[in-house]
Amino acid sequence: MAETRSYPSSVSPTFVVVAALFVTCLIAANIIAVKLVSVFGHVLPAAIIIFPVSYIIGDILTEVYGYRRARAVIWLGFLCNLLAVGAFWAGGLLPSASFWGHQEAYDTILGYTPRLLGASFAAYLLGELTNSAILSRMKVLTGGQWLWSRTIGSTVIGQGLDSLVFITLAFAGTDSPLVRLVLTQWTAKVIYETAATPLTYLVVAWLKRREGLDHYDYDTSFSPLPLFRSTG
Repeated sequence: MAETRSYPSSVSPTFVVVAALFVTCLIAANIIAVKLVSVFGHVLPAAIIIFPVSYIIGDILTEVYGYRRARAVIWLGFLCNLLAVGAFWAGGLLPSASFWGHQEAYDTILGYTPRLLGASFAAYLLGELTNSAILSRMKVLTGGQWLWSRTIGSTVIGQGLDSLVFITLAFAGTDSPLVRLVLTQWTAKVIYETAATPLTYLVVAWLKRREGLDHYDYDTSFSPLPLFRSTG
C-alpha cells in the first residue's frame, strides 16, 4: 500500500491551479449549457464537452489531496458560480444603451430561470460531494490500488445522481421524456470519464510526485458541510 502522507501546512501553487481549473470548467459549463446539441441522434446540452471535466478534476483532487480539500473546492465552485449568476442577472437589469439591440439574446443565454438554476445547483452539490466521498472511501478500501475502479465507480453514482436530480427538478411536469434524458446524459458522462482514464492516471501520478502527497481519509468526517471540521 502506498505511504500515507498528510497535508502540507500551506496550500501549494499547484493545488491553486487545479482548483482554478475546476471552477472554470464549472462556470463555463453552466454558461454554454443553454445550447442543445445533437450527438449521434441524442439531444444533449453543449456543456457535455466540459462539465464532465469538472468531475475528472474532482477525482484528481480527492485522490491526491483528500476529501476535505476536494470538498472545499466543490463549495468554492458553488460560491463562484453563484457570484457569476448574480453578475449575469444584475447585468441584465441594467438599462441598455440606445444603440444596443441585443437584450433579448442576452436574456436568452444568461437569463437563467429560477427553476433551472435551482436544479443545477442542487444536482451539482449532490453529485460532486457524493462522487468525492465515494472515491475517498474506495481508496481506503482498495489500499490505493485500482485507481480506475474509483474514478469510474464514483462517477457512475455521482453523475447518475447529478443527471437524475437536474432532469427531474428542471423538467418534471413538462412533456420532456425524463427517463430518456437522464439515461442519455448519464451514459454520455460515464463514457467521457472512462475514455479519460489514461489521462487521469498520468495527471494523478504527476501530481503525487510533484506534491509529495498521497492522502488517505482514514479518520475524515464525510459531512458535506465544511463547517464541521474533518480530521486526517
